[in-house]
Amino acid sequence: MPKHNPKICFAASSGGHFEQISMLKPLMEKYDSFLVTEKTDYSFEIDNENMYFLNQINRNEKFALLKLLGISCTSLYIFLKEKPDLIITTGVLAVIPLCLIAKLFGKKLIYIESFAKISSPNKSGELLYKYADQFYVQWPQMKSVYPNAIYVGGIY
Repeated sequence: MPKHNPKICFAASSGGHFEQISMLKPLMEKYDSFLVTEKTDYSFEIDNENMYFLNQINRNEKFALLKLLGISCTSLYIFLKEKPDLIITTGVLAVIPLCLIAKLFGKKLIYIESFAKISSPNKSGELLYKYADQFYVQWPQMKSVYPNAIYVGGIY
């Protein structure tokens, strides 16, 4: 019986998190994959990559919870349409609903803590640490924050 080639969702908010997930382009090209990120005012793309966009969100904005509900609905739509086997994410807030939806459906989650986090966690990392099947850190000192994490060095 042939082995199933997994479908992978690469998910990251905009800015530095998107830049870090972009470093995984060789994996994106190797597997059936798609990318989920935030809608922004600046233009970017990864060649030949199927992309979906979520609304940007800041946890301190007035209607953050309402906006998060809308992002959750969009994330559910993307998940049901694409049916990924695995989510690989660098966070943050906008992609949390997608990650939790994947876990509810029994899918795998890999979280890569931001290169910028040398000694303290991201809020999304703190939340998704308990759900991630594999959790990677890019600095050895982060093992004290996430004892079960895998230190891999920088992905840059």
